[in-house]
Amino acid sequence: MAKQLRQVTIDEVAAHNNEASLWIVVDSKVYDLTRFIDLHPGGKNVLLDGEVAGKDVTNLFFSLHRHEVLLKPAYARLQIGTVIGQKEKIIPRGSGELSRVPYAEPAWLSPGFSSPYYNDSHRRFLVAVRKFADEVVFPDGNVQDGLGKPPSPAVLDKIAQLNMNAMRLGPGKHLEGLTLMNGIIKPEEFDCFHEMILTQELTNPATRGYNDGLLGGMVIGLPAVMNYATPQLKAKVLPEVLGGKKFISLAISEAFAGSDVAGLRTVAKKTPDGKHFIVTGTKKWITNGNFSDYFVTPCRTEKGLTVLLIPRTPEVSTKIIKTAYSSSAGTAHVFFDGVKVPVENILGPENGGLVVILSNFNHERWSMTCSTVKNERAIVAECFQWAAQRIIFGKPLLEQPVIRSKLAAMIARVETSQNWLEQITFQMNNMPYKSQAKYLAGPIALLKMHTTRSAQATATDAIQLFGGRGITQSGLGRVIEAYHRGVTFDATLGGAEDVLADLGVRQAMKFLPKDIRL
Repeated sequence: MAKQLRQVTIDEVAAHNNEASLWIVVDSKVYDLTRFIDLHPGGKNVLLDGEVAGKDVTNLFFSLHRHEVLLKPAYARLQIGTVIGQKEKIIPRGSGELSRVPYAEPAWLSPGFSSPYYNDSHRRFLVAVRKFADEVVFPDGNVQDGLGKPPSPAVLDKIAQLNMNAMRLGPGKHLEGLTLMNGIIKPEEFDCFHEMILTQELTNPATRGYNDGLLGGMVIGLPAVMNYATPQLKAKVLPEVLGGKKFISLAISEAFAGSDVAGLRTVAKKTPDGKHFIVTGTKKWITNGNFSDYFVTPCRTEKGLTVLLIPRTPEVSTKIIKTAYSSSAGTAHVFFDGVKVPVENILGPENGGLVVILSNFNHERWSMTCSTVKNERAIVAECFQWAAQRIIFGKPLLEQPVIRSKLAAMIARVETSQNWLEQITFQMNNMPYKSQAKYLAGPIALLKMHTTRSAQATATDAIQLFGGRGITQSGLGRVIEAYHRGVTFDATLGGAEDVLADLGVRQAMKFLPKDIRL
């Protein structure tokens, strides 16, 4: 039975101003904190202060707490009534709704703006995905990320039921015949902008490890199976992985070889009968590796590199690697101790595995960039809101010119990244796949380098705006702290910044005419 809330006057609240009976008002709601005094995290003296007990503390509360605190059942139960003549003014964003904070949304979603890239199907799709993320994904992430556990099976099942896993691999034949997001979009309509929306809406800056744990290994590993496996192997593996029943990782990096793929030391030797490879070696920093069932693994073979799909067997073991972000990502060592792999599990040409490895780098880096831009934008929104509600020297932080200058730099960075990302995404929609390898590898590499450097600058500025709260894992600054702790992952995954910067320029050099001079 719902609790009956009382209608009280401000004068009545004021009379309850001591340890025996302590009431406060927050945004028209009256809370009885008498039994909570000794439980208050900041100590009871904070509540017994003459500026708190029996007062309307709305501004003070929001300078110390996030609005979500009031929604938690333990604290919501403390409400005993509402103030006569007052109405609630602080309205949280509802499930699936757009934010009203300036620059919290990309320009195409902002009032009065239009874009040549998006249509009504993109808007419908975004609302549906955001509602799903708000109601299903993010609540699970807030729990599992803190526990260092992978996404819950129930969440992965719901994602698979909506065919989100297939959509995360982009437009293509693999979507034919599928019902996408309960039919809100048809497979033939789905394009790279829909994929960008999906990638961004599933991203949460507060749960960076969980974000990668949400089948990041599938996004970067399964395309090699989809494009290079035999029909028989695809028929077995694709339904298992896309259905969320089994998990897959891209196992490239080793202790001696990261961006230098040619330096890989994992060895695959053919058996005398030529029917199997015996694989020995160790991979390191493998996303989702700790809970994966399949590993897309480049190995050194007799005349080059060969990519094998290696299933988890007794000869395959994994060990979690503790990193700065949550173990929800399943980042792991992967040990191959003489594992026997059928030759039918070759992906692409034998001894020609470099083509397979490089083929998905563009999509992998583009996908990572989508997430980086979304996370940075979320931090801009956090900072804008905080600067508006934080009172310092008697006025909002936003009134300080130096703070506005920092916000201006943040906004400029994220808007630059978003616009560059949209321009490249448009090319992906209109350029043949084979041409993308020629024309987009460089721009995507430079874009990823730019966005990750931009994100790190924004993380530093955000810490300055939030002060001590920005380095605290709970409370008002928890999102900022989590973002700052995990932002460097984007700068290393898919290729280190300096390597990508060099790649971008070297790709441009190929088009530099030989017959021109200043």
